[in-house]
Amino acid sequence: MTDSTTEAAATSAPGNGATPPKSAPGRKRLIVGVILALAGLAGGGYYRRFVAPFESTDDAFIEAHVTSVAPQVAGRVTRVLVKDNQSVKQGDLLLEIDPRDYETRREEARAALAAARSQLDQARAQVDADQAQADEAGANVSALEADAQQAAADLKRYQSVESRAVSQSALDLAATQARTTAARVEVARNQARAAGAQVTLAKARIETAGAGVQQAEAAVHQAELNLSYTRLVALEDGRVTRKAVEPGAYVQVGQSLLAIVPHQVWVVANFKETQLDRMRPEQPVSIEVDAYPEHKFKGHVDSIQAGTGARFSLMPPENATGNYVKIVQRVPVKIVFDGDVAAISQTLGPGMSVVPTVEVR
Repeated sequence: MTDSTTEAAATSAPGNGATPPKSAPGRKRLIVGVILALAGLAGGGYYRRFVAPFESTDDAFIEAHVTSVAPQVAGRVTRVLVKDNQSVKQGDLLLEIDPRDYETRREEARAALAAARSQLDQARAQVDADQAQADEAGANVSALEADAQQAAADLKRYQSVESRAVSQSALDLAATQARTTAARVEVARNQARAAGAQVTLAKARIETAGAGVQQAEAAVHQAELNLSYTRLVALEDGRVTRKAVEPGAYVQVGQSLLAIVPHQVWVVANFKETQLDRMRPEQPVSIEVDAYPEHKFKGHVDSIQAGTGARFSLMPPENATGNYVKIVQRVPVKIVFDGDVAAISQTLGPGMSVVPTVEVR
């Protein structure tokens, strides 16, 4: 027997203290178990770091306050100065309506105002004239009252002397003069009262004429407003959309001619109610827009609606009837963009699909 055969026999012989080698299937199971354990730990770590702290949804869209431009007066359009998707600034002229009818109405209102002011001046002058007549009537009453007092005193004096000293004809004449002057005083007093009433009536005419002036001024103001309404201007910065008017068209009051989409946009994300447990305002949000997948926008949670979207729909579900099936509801969450919103909104518009991811940790 050779030396090599002897060494092999010694190595394989039991009881010499050496460990027998493990089988190949056992080693494979051990390796697979270690790999699975490491994968589980890595997956758990990844979930805790990159999945659990975030909530995301693809049921989200960009929203904005779309301003509809409609005329406040009817007329024929003479000029349209904007095109579809054109950027405009606040105060820019959008279109013009034929102003000639409204210029004529303004001139008519101004003429009516001039006439009303003339009537007011006449009423004031009439008050002065009537007041002078009333003063004259009052002075006449005072003069006649003095004559009546004199006549009454003469009659009393004639009556106090002996009948032989005064003739009967003189006594009768004194009595007649006393009665005549007293009657004249009464007539003068009636005339004074009538003159005073005429003054009161003239003052009332001043108030009426003043109200007419105010009414005419309001008509002028309204005519000037209607004339200004023939020039439609942009009420805010934005872009022209849904333009549906051309020169020569006759437009009615309230008819939608075009819309302006302002630069201020935001996101309305409809999260499941089970995703709102840790969501709070001011939490950071990463926003992916389907139209621009290469660019990620930054934002933050602005507010969470107090109620689900289904509750405020046109026909809310009536769960008290029929068979009830529980469905996870969605709640609108408003997300506001961070940074230069005006620059962002040049490429973003209402209705675009987005995928927001809220960091809720």
